[in-house]
Amino acid sequence: MTQEMPYPKPLRLAGGIDVKQLRRDFLKDGHVRIEPFLHPDDANILRLALLARKDWRLVLNSGDKVFELDADMLRNMGRDHRAALDKAVLESSRYEFQYRYCSIRVPDFFEDTLCTGDVLMQFVAFLRSESVLKLVRTTIGMQQIAFADGQATRYDVGHFLTAHDDAVEGKHRHAAYVMGLTDNWRAEWGGLLLFHEGRDQLAGRRPAFNSLDLFKVPSVHSVSFVNPSAASSRLSVTGWFRSYS
Repeated sequence: MTQEMPYPKPLRLAGGIDVKQLRRDFLKDGHVRIEPFLHPDDANILRLALLARKDWRLVLNSGDKVFELDADMLRNMGRDHRAALDKAVLESSRYEFQYRYCSIRVPDFFEDTLCTGDVLMQFVAFLRSESVLKLVRTTIGMQQIAFADGQATRYDVGHFLTAHDDAVEGKHRHAAYVMGLTDNWRAEWGGLLLFHEGRDQLAGRRPAFNSLDLFKVPSVHSVSFVNPSAASSRLSVTGWFRSYS
C-alpha cells in the first residue's frame, strides 16, 4: 500500500522556459537540462511524496535477469547472504552491465483517474500532457513522441548504474529523462549522470532539485557510485519519451 499525501491540483510547468534555447543546446550536445522544470511548490510536493513512500524495492541485475527485493525480503536476508550479494554485484560491475538502486515503478499504461492521491502517477500523467509533449517534441525534434513512462528512483550509498545506451528493441524510445529531486548535493558524493561522449571524454551532471535532464536515445551514459560520504539519497523520477511504433 502506498502512503501518499493527496494533491488534487494539476501540476504546472515552471515559467520562463526558453524552448528555442533548449533546441539549440540539444542540437549541440545531444542532452539538455531544463531548470526549473515544475512550479517550485509542485516539485516540493513530488519530493515529499516520494520521501514518504514505503514501497521502494531494491532493483539489481545478474546478466539479463532482473531482481526486485522489497523491504521485508531485505530485512529477512541473512548477513552472509547480503555480503555475498554485494560481492557479486560489485564484481560484475567491473566488466559487465550492472546496476543497483531502489525503485517504485509506474505501469506503462494507466487511466488518469487512477492518479488520485498518487503524486508519482500524477507526475507521469503530467509528462503525457500536450503541453509537456509539445515542449519535448520541439526540443529534440521528434514529432512522433506520443507518451512518457516513468519510475521513481532512489540511489543510496553503494548504488550505481554502469554504462548503457537505453536502446531496447520494440520500446520505441526517443529521449530519456531524469527529473531531479535532490537538493544541496555535492559532486564528491557521486551519483553523477555521466555522458560518455568518446573514448576519453565525459560530460557530467550533478544531481539537482527541480531539474529535468533530457537526452537522446541512444546515448551512452551511466550513474556513478554513490559514496559513503553522501549525506542523503539521490532522488529522482526517470523514464523515456516514446512513440507507439
